[in-house]
Order: sequence, then C-alpha cells, then structure tokens
Amino acid sequence: MLHRAPHLPVLAGLLGVTLSAHAQSDGLLEAVRLHAPDARATADAELAACLKAGCEAAPRLTLLAAYLALSDGDAARAWTLLEDATVPDALEPWHRYYLGEAAFYRRDYAHAAKAFAQVAARAPASLRNRAVARLGESWLWAGQPATALPFLEEATTALGTPELYFQRARAREAVGKHDGARADWVLLAVKFPAHPYGEEAVAILSAQKPRYRFSFEERLARAEALVNAAAPERALAELEAIDREKLARGATARARQARVHALALLAQRHEQEAEPFLDAATKGPRALAAEVAMIRARRALRRNDRQRARELFAAAATKYPKERVTEDGLYLAAWIDLQEDRYADAVKTFDAFARQRPRSRKLDEALWFKALAQLRMKDYPAVRDTLGMLQARFPRSSLVPQAKYWATRAAQLAGEKPELVAPEYEAVIDAFPGSFYAVLSQARLEELGRKPPPAFPQRPTTLEKELPKELLCALALTRAGLFRDAHDEVEAQLSRVRDPQDALVYGHALQQLGQYGPAYALAARLLWGSAFGEKKPEAVALLYPRAFRTAVEREAERQRISASLVWAIMRRESAFRPEVASPADARGLMQLIPPTAKAIARALGDDAPAPDALFAPEVNIRYATWYLAQLKERFGHPALVAAAYNAGPAAVLRWVKADRTLPLDLFVELIPFKETRGYVKQVVADYCLYQQMYAEGDVKPSVAMTLPEPKAEGVDF
Repeated sequence: MLHRAPHLPVLAGLLGVTLSAHAQSDGLLEAVRLHAPDARATADAELAACLKAGCEAAPRLTLLAAYLALSDGDAARAWTLLEDATVPDALEPWHRYYLGEAAFYRRDYAHAAKAFAQVAARAPASLRNRAVARLGESWLWAGQPATALPFLEEATTALGTPELYFQRARAREAVGKHDGARADWVLLAVKFPAHPYGEEAVAILSAQKPRYRFSFEERLARAEALVNAAAPERALAELEAIDREKLARGATARARQARVHALALLAQRHEQEAEPFLDAATKGPRALAAEVAMIRARRALRRNDRQRARELFAAAATKYPKERVTEDGLYLAAWIDLQEDRYADAVKTFDAFARQRPRSRKLDEALWFKALAQLRMKDYPAVRDTLGMLQARFPRSSLVPQAKYWATRAAQLAGEKPELVAPEYEAVIDAFPGSFYAVLSQARLEELGRKPPPAFPQRPTTLEKELPKELLCALALTRAGLFRDAHDEVEAQLSRVRDPQDALVYGHALQQLGQYGPAYALAARLLWGSAFGEKKPEAVALLYPRAFRTAVEREAERQRISASLVWAIMRRESAFRPEVASPADARGLMQLIPPTAKAIARALGDDAPAPDALFAPEVNIRYATWYLAQLKERFGHPALVAAAYNAGPAAVLRWVKADRTLPLDLFVELIPFKETRGYVKQVVADYCLYQQMYAEGDVKPSVAMTLPEPKAEGVDF
C-alpha cells in the first residue's frame, strides 16, 4: 500500500533541471503523491516510452515503477525492474533498499539480507534504521535467528514498533533466550493489546507450557490500554478475567479495578451503570478518590451542567487539597464563575486557587482570568494591579503580551491621558510584532489619532540561495517520485541544522523549491529571535511566506476575498504542509474534512472529490477559498470568519448574539473555547501582517474594533 507522500513538487526552472519529453511528467508525480489508482499504469507507460526513446530519466522512472509495483504487491515485477538497473549514485541506497524489499516478498531472503546489508553499511541516517530492521527480519525469515538477533536488537531499541518487538521475540525464542522472548510477548500483550501483534502475543503466551498467567497489574494495564484504544468491550472482558482469576486482592486493588471498569462503561456512554463502580473506586486511596471526584466534575461539565460541575470541582479541591489530580479544581470552578458572569465570585475563587496551589503551572492563567473578571466589573485599578503582578511573577509567560495590552487598555478606560497610554501601545507593537495584541494596539492608536508604527519596518526579503549539498539527495528522490523517502531525508538533514545563519540558507533554498512547510518549521525552530526580536526581513519571509502564491491569488481574486486571509488560515491550519492530516481526518493545506469538501463541491457543481484529492494544493485551496468567501459574506469581520472556520457558524452566531456590543478585543477574550480563542488571535494577527507586509501602497494596519451583525442566512456547515 502506498504511503501518502508529502508534497515535494518538481520545479524545473528553479532547480535548473531540464527534463525531456519522456521524463516523469508532472501528472505522474501528482498521481504518485496522491496514490491515484492509475499511478502505476502511468509510470509503466512513461517508462516504456522513455526506454524506447533512450531518455535520460530511465533510471529514475525504473526506480519509481518498481516502487509502485511493490506498493501494489507485485514483487516479481519490482525485482525484474531493479535487478540489473543502474541509478544515479545519490539514489543507489534506495535502489538497494527496494531491491531488498522485492527479494524479501519473493521469499528470497538471502538476497534480501545481502541488499539490506549493503544499505545499512552506507545508508544515510534517514534510511539506516529501516534497513537494519529489514536486515534482521530477512535473516530471521532465512532461518538464521542468531544472525538476525543483533540487528533486531538494534532496530527495536531505535524504533520500538510492535512489529519489531514481535520479530525480536521470535529471534530470541529461536536462539534459546526464552526469558527475553517472554518479556517481549508480555510487553506486546500489555502495551499494545489492540494491535494484531499484541493479540498474537496473547495467543503465544496462552499456548506456552507452563501457560503464562497475567498478573493483576498486567490485566489492569491491558484493560486501561483497551479503553484508551476505543475498545471498551474488550476492556470489560479483561476486568472479568481479573474477577474470574481472583487477582484483585485487597481494597486498593479492587478500587483501582472499579475505576477502570467505570471508565470502560463511560466510554460506552453507560453512565448510570458506571456510578456503582465510581462509588467503589472512592473507597481506595485518597489519590484515587480524588481522581474519581474530578471525573464526576468533568462529566458534569461535558453535559453542560455548569453549576453542578462548579460545585463538584470546588468540592474535589476542598476535600483533597494536596492531591495532584485536583490541582485544577478551584481553577476550573473559578473559570465557570467567569463564564456564568459571576465576576466577584470568580475573583475570590481564583485567589483561593492561588493560595491553595502556590506552585501551580496555571498561576499565570489564574491571574489573567482574575484580571478579566475585574475588567468586566470595570474595576480598572484592580486590573492593572493584577496584570502587573502577572508580569512581575511570570516575565516569560506567553500571557505577557495580553497583560501589557490590557493593563494599558485599563488605564485608558480609567481616563488616563492619551499622551501617556500611546507610548505603552507602541511598546506592545515593538515588543510583540507578530501578536494579536500588536494589532489591537495599532487600532487603539488609530482611535487616538496617532499613526501606529509598523510591526515590521521592512518588507520580507527573499534570499537567492543555492540548494545546500546536504539536500541534493532529497532533490534526487523528489525527481524520482519517491516522496516519502524525500520527506524523511529532508527531515533528517534539517534536524542537524543548529545555527540561525545556516537556517536562513536552508530555509530560503527550500522556499525556492516550494518547500514552504519545512522552511517554516526550520524558521520557527531557529529564527524566532531573528524575526520577532531583530526583525530581520529575511527571517520574517520564512515565517510569513506567500505559499502556493499563484493558486491562492487566483482563487482569492475569483472569490473576491483577501489572499492575506487565505494565507493566515493556511499558516494556522497546516503550517504550509499539504500532506498533513488531523485525527479528525481534516486534510491538506486548509484542513478540509471530506464531508465539508463534498458539500462545497455540490455548491460549486463539481463531482465529489476523492478524500485524497484534498491533499492536492490547488484542490484544497480552491474549495477552502470558496468556503472562506461564504463565511466572509455571512459574518463580515475576519475575526468572526476565523472563529466560524474553527468552531462552526452556529457557535459564532450564539457568541455574537450573547452580546454584539462587545468590542473586538473583549469579544475574543470571552470566546468560551480555548482552542478557538487562540486560533482567532493568531489568524487575525497573521491576516493583518500579511496585509501590511505584502500589499502595495499604504494599508490600514489594524482591523475594525466594532463587530458587525451576522446575516441570518448563509453558509451553515
């Protein structure tokens, strides 16, 4: 089965590459990247034409055709293509690796081991561990476990996959290391109970003489792992085995078992059936009883029974003040007070939290939310005192930008003279140029009749850089269509970059190749200070690229929205990586989920796209830009558009309806979803920065502080 390949486009003009008419076509490379059904047939046809014409791309096409044959389970065809093939030196390790794969799946394990040994001896770091693992497996299947074992030991230590634990156990068993083999079987059974090898390990242990008997701890660990793997029915079977085998001895063991039993039932939404087990768990140690108290409080919060949740969180923190699991109890109780507009209660409860948990990791957040409650009470001197304490006690907190902004805003609301607050707003822009609070400060300065300073005084600068020699191998793999291998090679090389100056060289070279994601990731790791502290335009360019510019500007113009908004959403959603997929199955640059893409396709009159088509940048950008335009039509303001893109139109309508008179800054701070709050702040900041940095002529650097009323009708998915 083909792996989904990262987007590593071939840009012939930028690379100085001249491809003949019979080289890999762009269509073939795109088909491979999306593992389209016709990719293999297209590769075979292009290879045949290339061989007939004697074109220079024949070695690369041969390697690609063999890779696709292997992915299709046709090892014989792959072997035929690779056995006598000659490829460029840069591709030789991968030629040998896939030759070894072909031999292995033809059951020619000796030839496979020989090929993998050659790769392991001289492979780059991105390939070596895979080669060592396959070398060990080849010797094992060749019937030479003693030869296989050292390689399997090395690979298992490096990679730690269930597959390697299983193969190592087989090798250990075969050479008489029975204790080591049993340890691996048990590890698989306990740590990976939902994996096929975990299931097979259980069968092997059950067949051994004497039969292995799981301990209470092992059975309980298996049950909890199965709950976490969304297999609660199997978890209940493990718990029944504990009862059947009478493994739970003592009140503590029974209480711990009851806790997992309750979790399994709750995972099945059997809340009433779970209650007796939660009661039983409270009879265990205080730490366990405290955990149960927090479980019950969080359940109430998920049911949106906020008052009950608040009571339970406060009760848990009061009853178990020294237990780590209740650390957030009073914090969450205070947060609920804030959400329910009980501002004085919130202030008192946040203070109680700080007294009870003076070393909590959330003390800076508690101070911030306390200040927000005071702000809602219009107690502006108290706001400034609280935010001053936050900055003094936690000078490295990520909340410092908003503390500085809101301290200044509180002073302004309290009647401070404009000539005194304006420099404070300017200081926020200077110190935190990429932040939402710089945008807000610009807007407040405009209200005061002052021209705000730009966040970055110079436009981003692109450096013309040659591709570092360390990335030439990745380039060769890209040209061959081996995208997964190219991605691994790029990541391996970039992981070695440590110096900011080198990061600029690599980053701009990658950006010239269209590798916006790796370039951005490298800059985010090493060039943060250069961009936001020193404000170097060449570093800023890597953090705010106009990625996939042609497609973005074309679709933005077609839909009559700002390209800056598209880039801002793209930056937040995927960090410019077309290959990324979320646990919720959101795909590609703008993280579209297949059902949403189908709804958009219907609106556009298109056939429903295949889910993997959403990894294609142009498809993803086209659909997402249409959707953004519809949100813009309904909600008007970029902050509301961003919120709707993240949380859905229905949620945003509720929030706006609650109090549309709120200014932008306060509205965003009161968004009840933490993820959406952060999302909106980053998108709005990035939108404004893109507008300022790339627009021609003078552009207003901020957004409107007044929110429009959304339209009653419009996009609702």
